[in-house]
Amino acid sequence: MTLALNNGAVDVAPGLPVIATAADGKLTEVKLTNPEGKFVEGKMNPESTQWTNTEPLGYGKTYKLSATATGEDGKPQTKESTFTTVKPRTLTYVSTNPMDGTTIGVGQPLAFYFDEPVADKVAAEKMLEITTEPKVEGAFYWFNKKEVHWRPEKFWKPGTKITMHIKVYGKTVGDGIYGQEDRVITTTVGDEMIYEADGQTHQVTVKKNGQVIRTMPTSMGNAANTTPVGTYVLMEKHDHMIMDSTTYGLALENGGYKTPVDWAYRMSNSGIFFHSAPWSIGDQGRRNVSHGCLNLSPENAKWVIDNSKQGDVVIVTNSGGPPLEAWDGFGDWQVPWTQWVQGNR
Repeated sequence: MTLALNNGAVDVAPGLPVIATAADGKLTEVKLTNPEGKFVEGKMNPESTQWTNTEPLGYGKTYKLSATATGEDGKPQTKESTFTTVKPRTLTYVSTNPMDGTTIGVGQPLAFYFDEPVADKVAAEKMLEITTEPKVEGAFYWFNKKEVHWRPEKFWKPGTKITMHIKVYGKTVGDGIYGQEDRVITTTVGDEMIYEADGQTHQVTVKKNGQVIRTMPTSMGNAANTTPVGTYVLMEKHDHMIMDSTTYGLALENGGYKTPVDWAYRMSNSGIFFHSAPWSIGDQGRRNVSHGCLNLSPENAKWVIDNSKQGDVVIVTNSGGPPLEAWDGFGDWQVPWTQWVQGNR
């Protein structure tokens, strides 16, 4: 009979299974007790030759494993092992975007945010299991030591069901940091909504599942504040907000602004939005006069708010701007697939 953990073992990762095995004969009794003397739940295989715990162990605790097996000769044999689980230097919690129960657009990457820096990125990736229906191949890409995204090569197909299994508890991401808790997040891909915004024609063409359903005049960034070109992903919507250039590093005395706007949908972290701009209606469809945002009429901006969801796609062309940075909001699609699959570890 063998016990997976030797007597006196220390710094045991609680995410590893505790196993008792009978080499010949059968296990008749297995007890795993915690420091309070309570039994830890476990399961015997149908042949009664192997027992494994089904209840997770705690961090920094001492456990006692006692197993009795009866051999071919009918004689019982008991083995015992006392071991102690690791005491982490600190724990890390993993949050996600999208969140549980949401419906997302076809451009939404799956973003995982560790609240502690990850030393062992390969180990961390193994703890993040993504299952999709239908099956989709994808890959991880690290944006910094705490943030990793997963996406397919091309946009999601509408109707895809996604489950993110965060299996970090009891496992280390290196440097004495262990996972705080396991989580399961589910999300579903909704209709394909793609906004094609052309800085030369000053028009936004809206395609739903491949069909043009609306065309909206727009005004993009002026010559001094060109709108970056590339593939954006809609992030969050606001019925009313203050556009404040100082949050993006542009001071008021240097041409900055603090402007209240309605019907704003964030496209990037650097302050690019679709939003209502009644003051530029005369320019929309004709010339680019904004600080970088895509100005729309109040009616069109409200329509975007009412008909869009997080993860819908905006493709900006011909604005005269630099390429959108991959790290700016969800600029993930700016990274070529051949580069993405390398992982940026």
